[in-house]
Amino acid sequence: MDQPPEDNLPESTPKPHQPRVLPVLAFDPLLIDANGVRPIWRLLIYFALYYVIRLALLSIAIATLPNRTDSTSLLWLQLLEECLLLVAALMPALFLAKLEGRRFGTYGLPLRGAFGKQFCMGALWGLLAITLLLLMMRGIGVFHFGHLVLHGARVLKFAVFWGAVFLVVGLYEDFLFRGYSLFTLAEAIGFWPAAILLSFAFGFIHLRNNGESWVGALAAACIGLFFCLTLRRTGTLWFAIGMHAAWDWGESFLYSVPDSGQVAPGHLLRSSFHGAPWLTGGSVGPEGSVLVFVVIAVLWIIFERFYPAPKRARDTPPADPPATYHE
Repeated sequence: MDQPPEDNLPESTPKPHQPRVLPVLAFDPLLIDANGVRPIWRLLIYFALYYVIRLALLSIAIATLPNRTDSTSLLWLQLLEECLLLVAALMPALFLAKLEGRRFGTYGLPLRGAFGKQFCMGALWGLLAITLLLLMMRGIGVFHFGHLVLHGARVLKFAVFWGAVFLVVGLYEDFLFRGYSLFTLAEAIGFWPAAILLSFAFGFIHLRNNGESWVGALAAACIGLFFCLTLRRTGTLWFAIGMHAAWDWGESFLYSVPDSGQVAPGHLLRSSFHGAPWLTGGSVGPEGSVLVFVVIAVLWIIFERFYPAPKRARDTPPADPPATYHE
């Protein structure tokens, strides 16, 4: 929750965090202000470091790993790639946290509570949300769950594998777009303007996926904005990460439907769509259906009911966890 003005704090209450001034050659009002380097420059530094580290890690992996094209190797390479992307997103934030004199958990990933109650609640919400979407499609006759195509130990093997992949995907994407970047941009323009900008950037990035559509990209942006709401109300990214991972796992493995145009190998069912693409999502999958916006609206309403905003909310989030992003 937002903290009261500093002048009204009891003497025993710690004063709000004051970021360190990053070293610069000379004072320049375009570069620094009373709190240090301006947020927009810190954000640019973060993304510059992210892309440099990402390029370096992927280049090293390509140069050192054997060139294997069998399906099993490609799956493990996919997991490795997501892990390297996660490292590239985390490393600049760890470096900047040190320079800014902040705890890393300030950016939405405190170790306290990691994979705890909020993560589990988010995972439950994610499974229920994708299930609701597909039940709506089944109800109007455009989707069929089909039959099992995996049996025995292969069910558990692929369930665990895709669970690990989508957990890393959730950690990577949610931290990149809603971790350091959102915290820092919110310092400059406020939480919700920053959340809207980064969520639409998140949706736009999805257009790089083969088979993605503008409807699917807009849905990804809206889901990203909902994740920002969960961050604002819970104070951490753990709810969003759990929901993100469970949604993708349920979509790709459990219900075996396309995810942004991609069909995961080793899926559980032989499900199928029948009907107009605007209802089924076509090759994009359920995220390309207009029905996904109904589900997002339902999620928003229910979340507002269970995680209401405190009174007299302010726009600028406090600096330290666990109330980093609370309203």
